[in-house]
Amino acid sequence: METKEVIKRCPLFSGVTDSDLEELNRVARCREHPRGEVLFADGDPAHGFYLVATGKVKIYKLSSEGKERILHIVHPCNSFAEAAIFGNGLYPAYAEPLETSWLVFFPKDEFLALLREHSQIAINMIGGLSRFLRQFATQVEELTFKDVPARLARYLLQLADGKPQAELPISKSQLASNLGTVSETLSRTFRKLTDDALIEVHGRRIVLLDSDRLADLAETCKE
Repeated sequence: METKEVIKRCPLFSGVTDSDLEELNRVARCREHPRGEVLFADGDPAHGFYLVATGKVKIYKLSSEGKERILHIVHPCNSFAEAAIFGNGLYPAYAEPLETSWLVFFPKDEFLALLREHSQIAINMIGGLSRFLRQFATQVEELTFKDVPARLARYLLQLADGKPQAELPISKSQLASNLGTVSETLSRTFRKLTDDALIEVHGRRIVLLDSDRLADLAETCKE
């Protein structure tokens, strides 16, 4: 996929004019990054932000003991780290490709200069940042009020997006981190949902047997 097409498909830039798209493409830099490369670390100065063209990238924090907590996984045509080019200008987490990935990079200074001249891009940035705020608010709410079965049920329903099955895009250990739990607890939860005839597990392929009951489970709160 060409860089311009990736930019056009990114929700952050939906609705921009053709001339804005040309300007965005002019400042963008696309290159391949190997699996495991640390794109930036928590607290590093933010020199720009990224779009995923191919592959996927995990955004994560590390505890003082070095334990990893995945915040989210970024898939193709989605952006990450755009908020970091504002405010104190520091990256708030780590970023690392989960597989060899082509990423589009927007340098901070050139992009901010572009924002000053193109209002629609700035308006879209506000909308994009608002979506991320809602996403993190939901994540905090789920960690606070939902137990692991409810979190997993919601994740599977969102992943399937109305289809009868879904393919896990990450390993189960990474999914455990993403859901704020440990691998052993996640494995027990998968077994429980299987025993209750809610899902079938075939490696990374998950068949949703009863989406209605999964939806009810996803809405339950901790006792």
